Amino acid sequence: MRSSNPVFSRRGFSRDNGTAGYGQQPQAGGPAVGTNPYATGTPYAEGATNPYATNPYAPQDTQFGAPQQTRGNVMTIDDVVSRTAMTLGTVVLTAVLSWLLLPVDPANLGKSYGIAIGAALVALVLSLVQSFKRKPSPALILGYAAFEGVFLGVISAAVSTYIADGVVIQAVLGTMAVFAGVLIAYKMGWIRVTRRFYGFVVAAAMGFVLLMAANLLFAVFAGGDGLGFRSGGLGILFGVIGIILGACFLALDFKQVEDGVTYGAPREEAWLAAFGLTMTLVWIYLEMLRLLSILQGDD
Repeated sequence: MRSSNPVFSRRGFSRDNGTAGYGQQPQAGGPAVGTNPYATGTPYAEGATNPYATNPYAPQDTQFGAPQQTRGNVMTIDDVVSRTAMTLGTVVLTAVLSWLLLPVDPANLGKSYGIAIGAALVALVLSLVQSFKRKPSPALILGYAAFEGVFLGVISAAVSTYIADGVVIQAVLGTMAVFAGVLIAYKMGWIRVTRRFYGFVVAAAMGFVLLMAANLLFAVFAGGDGLGFRSGGLGILFGVIGIILGACFLALDFKQVEDGVTYGAPREEAWLAAFGLTMTLVWIYLEMLRLLSILQGDD
């Protein structure tokens, strides 16, 4: 299953045939024969095939639940962790440098905002290009992370200076708490990622983005707070919804990683997992920053 939206379709390694992935987690004792259907291309379920059946490094001749003999070009959890650390590290580094080097005092605020908006647009373009590519590109992903960091650094500095001092640390801690909570819930089986779950989350996210885009257009052309979705009581409500959607996308990201390891995805796909996790954590951080700013601004 995949979304027609190029950004949302990055989740799930089954980008070629759109069948393997969500809702098809292999179970111990599934096949009656002693071979791994995801290594041979044999459908495990009706209409489902392994998108990595042609990967010569995929696990071979083993039944689910038994130890798998793998070779060097298979994606592992360590690969995902290292690539994600590189990507998030790039975001953090450029954000800190932007905070320090791009002043947000009244005399330079307009210039800093201009740089931040330009960086956000470049990051958006790079993310779309990567989403349309069939294979992950480390250069595009790290470039996206760098420009996204510039945007986050300026916005965070401005919010901390003019709206709510100390809110950035709270937003970072809140983002980490959401990540840890979803990871624990996913590992404990409290969150089950199925096709229905995937479809609901993608549809809800697209509706959320369209509403926010409409609100932004009204704010630009009509002035004020637009439709009021980002201020007051509605702002708090939509901030909470945004964080919940981000948490749902984290669950999809964890499922993506789990499926990639299970199916014997090539090691380069770890960059795609890092890309997805980074985009989701940026989303959660921005929604958390906005929500906390509204709450502290009302005090």
